[in-house]
Amino acid sequence: MPDITLPVVALLCLAALAAGWIDAVVGGGGLLLLPALLLGLPAHTPAAYALGTNKAVAIVGTTGAAVTYARRAPVDVRNAVRIGLAALAGSSAGAFFAAGMSTDVLKPVIMVVLLAVAAFVILRPSFGAAAAAGPAGRRRILAAIGLAGLGIGFYDGLVGPGTGTFLVLALTAVLHLDLVTASGTAKIVNCCTNAGALATFAWQGTVLWRLAALMAVFNLVGGTLGARTALKKGSGFVRIVLLTVVFALVADLAYEQWIA
Repeated sequence: MPDITLPVVALLCLAALAAGWIDAVVGGGGLLLLPALLLGLPAHTPAAYALGTNKAVAIVGTTGAAVTYARRAPVDVRNAVRIGLAALAGSSAGAFFAAGMSTDVLKPVIMVVLLAVAAFVILRPSFGAAAAAGPAGRRRILAAIGLAGLGIGFYDGLVGPGTGTFLVLALTAVLHLDLVTASGTAKIVNCCTNAGALATFAWQGTVLWRLAALMAVFNLVGGTLGARTALKKGSGFVRIVLLTVVFALVADLAYEQWIA
């Protein structure tokens, strides 16, 4: 493991705790966790180690949040796993194309889409407030597999930031879920995509396992607390956090595109 001072390790653990909470409520924890790793690791450390360690930490918190949601919310685990497997395939395809494509072209488009989504959520206070009556039909499930699975999975492999948030929005819109159940379903899907990415990074040897293990404990606590907070506070609270994360994601993408 690179030589990291104790204060930096402490700050990374706090970042993992906060990221786990955010990710469990509405997704987007990577917006905090990955930059923290990039800044906290020594300057000579290749970025691949930050990416690999990020996945090793995130999968633990995501799994904890997924278990909490599955126990306490009406999450259809079978459909979530189906979407997750499709997302795993889409993510692999996105990673394949990412090697030969500049994501700078896509970032302005993604920012416009996010702002449109934010406007929609603000103008439609009822969005995700309550789930539709009865189970989702075959067509809606197939649409979710295509959009939330293959489509957003492809985006995760190609670009990445905000995948969890996009999943929550897509699952709410396509399956007519409330925001809390959509967040729980998204966590199970995230477990599948994170597992695939982590396997790749582990095979490449770009995971700092000792640091990841320590941070993962804090991420697990944050993820479990975030899931419980969302279940307790309800869809109205999740909606506020969702809008906050969307605007933070737009700001992050804008910074990367035009300032950094």
